[in-house]
Amino acid sequence: MGFVGDTVDSIKSLQIRQVLTQAVSLGMIVTSALIIWKALMCITGSESPVVVVLSGSMEPGFKRGDILFLHMSKDPIRAGEIVVFNIDGREIPIVHRVIKVHERGDTGEVDVLTKGDNNYGDDRLLYAHGQLWLQRHHIMGRAVGFLPYVGWVTIIMTEKPIIKYILIGALGLLVITSKE
Repeated sequence: MGFVGDTVDSIKSLQIRQVLTQAVSLGMIVTSALIIWKALMCITGSESPVVVVLSGSMEPGFKRGDILFLHMSKDPIRAGEIVVFNIDGREIPIVHRVIKVHERGDTGEVDVLTKGDNNYGDDRLLYAHGQLWLQRHHIMGRAVGFLPYVGWVTIIMTEKPIIKYILIGALGLLVITSKE
């Protein structure tokens, strides 16, 4: 019958108990991942404790595909720190260096100006229309560590979704055929 026919036969031969066991195992894996993510959020104080560098704007310090670990504390943000921030109206966070810090005299709040190390000018063109500074609520966290190149898996699966579906299908077949 061939590979496809054998795979269909193996799916048909699965008993309900095996299917339920696999479903519960998958549920436990997903739940464990979510618990770990939430724990990291609490420990780091960042809404996204791990991010992938998606562009070359921070080269040579960080390259596309590096994974950054973030932490957000109450300490004031200083010039020279690398921060990850969100811009109003944009979904994808940006990783850049703080080049200026401006303290408002009336409120004591701190505003920051950022720039990519590999970019010519500051980030004011990236900010929302009319925005000249980032406020604290824009900042997701400070970079405290990184793993080089590990984020390429995420980039490839985002840019080439067919690879993601092939991997999911291959893993599914592997699980099904391993139960025989």
